[in-house]
Amino acid sequence: MKVSKTVTQRLEDPRLFRQYAYVDGRWTHGDAGREEAVTDPATGEVLGHIPWLEADQIHSAVDAADRAYVQWRALRVDERAERLLAWYDLIQAHREDLAILMSLEQGKPLPDARGEVEYGASFIKWFAEQAKRTFGETIPSHIPNAALGTLKEPIGIAALITPWNFPLAMITRKAGAAMAAGCPVIVKPAGETPFSALALAELAERASIPAGVFNVVLGEAAEVSSILCKEERVKALSFTGSTRVGRLLLEQCAGTVKRVSLELGGNAPFIVGPDMDPREAALSAVSAKFQTAGQDCLAANRILVHESIHDAFVEHFAERMAALTVGNGLHSEVDLGPLIHAQAVEKASSIVDDAISQGATLVAGDQSAAPGPNFFMPVLLTGVTREMQIWREENFAPVAGITAYRDDDEAIAMANDTEYGLAAYVYTHDIRRIWKLLRALEFGMVSVNSVKMTGPPVPFGGVKQSGLGREGGVSGIDEYLETKYYCLGALGSVSGS
Repeated sequence: MKVSKTVTQRLEDPRLFRQYAYVDGRWTHGDAGREEAVTDPATGEVLGHIPWLEADQIHSAVDAADRAYVQWRALRVDERAERLLAWYDLIQAHREDLAILMSLEQGKPLPDARGEVEYGASFIKWFAEQAKRTFGETIPSHIPNAALGTLKEPIGIAALITPWNFPLAMITRKAGAAMAAGCPVIVKPAGETPFSALALAELAERASIPAGVFNVVLGEAAEVSSILCKEERVKALSFTGSTRVGRLLLEQCAGTVKRVSLELGGNAPFIVGPDMDPREAALSAVSAKFQTAGQDCLAANRILVHESIHDAFVEHFAERMAALTVGNGLHSEVDLGPLIHAQAVEKASSIVDDAISQGATLVAGDQSAAPGPNFFMPVLLTGVTREMQIWREENFAPVAGITAYRDDDEAIAMANDTEYGLAAYVYTHDIRRIWKLLRALEFGMVSVNSVKMTGPPVPFGGVKQSGLGREGGVSGIDEYLETKYYCLGALGSVSGS
């Protein structure tokens, strides 16, 4: 395969740039010779090509994971932890190269990419330590002369299907937990951003992670996911992506009754109480909305501001938004990079057009200033209503919509008016309002007076159609563990049911 000088000349360690799948500890190309180009969304330049594996090669990855499972699960948890911590150290040692790779394939500004590398590495370290605390229980016995208890055991091979918006951290958050639990993994990264996953595989190999424990397969998304969902030896599937695709995967996993964890779409409300300083709240709202150019399941999609401070809030929001710099993520002082591809730009435009056609006011958002075809300048709309596309859907774009509300009950009803339930933001200093909203909001995560809410100790996940299960925290590893009950009866005792 042709190696892009754009990539290799920027990397201190060019070996991190891989254009092959990684199966059973070996780099492999598709037998049929099918390839897919990967482009830089900021420039349109082809960065490299990845092979599309055939069905038998996907099954070969399962074979490899199945062979590796016997020895990997047999290692003591501290031995698995040592391998994972070596992987963590290598990720940290190569964080600048990993950030550059991510900026090239995903488009996010380099400081954001560096932050993601740190964030992603932290899950490897967290779960390496958490594995040592996967305790069973001693159960007080109701059976004479018997001891009762539970053990925690790895569930088996885990398939991990990850998105393009956080191409490194979504892998480590899943793989760290699964591998620490004793489960080999088969990673299917997004076709738009495969190089972060392949760099992780290179570093896993250097960390002496055994062959077959960490595999990266590439190919057409629907084809690969269908194989992994139907494969009986794959015991768990974890997916981060859209609710629509999550529903399909859940259906496909039903035939083999897999353990399924889903981190799906979000439609986060950002509620600003009447007691807030409108400028302070507006600055936080801009941060919450435009992180990853709005391509973030935690992005503030529906900004609900009390009518008494609405106009002042809009003024400050527009002022701060106008100061954001849009451009190539590798350039200095860029706040927003490109959207991932042309279809994302078309979707953003349609959301804005739909809102304006239904009466919303365009406060700011001149697209003539966009520095390239995949860029979308930040947009601010007011007068957003529940009938508009921007309200009903996760917009995944730098499009902010603001709506005024009268009282807390109306804010709660408006916030909960969505099929999604991932995250919500509340900005107020009134403790009674905080507690009321905290309890009434139908979301898996609620952040009060803070844009930052995630990290390794956090049980990340949503309710309603935002997903199943949790990632991170003390419960994240449970997605890859089975509870085995035991009853130890004394010899010679009378048996019973």
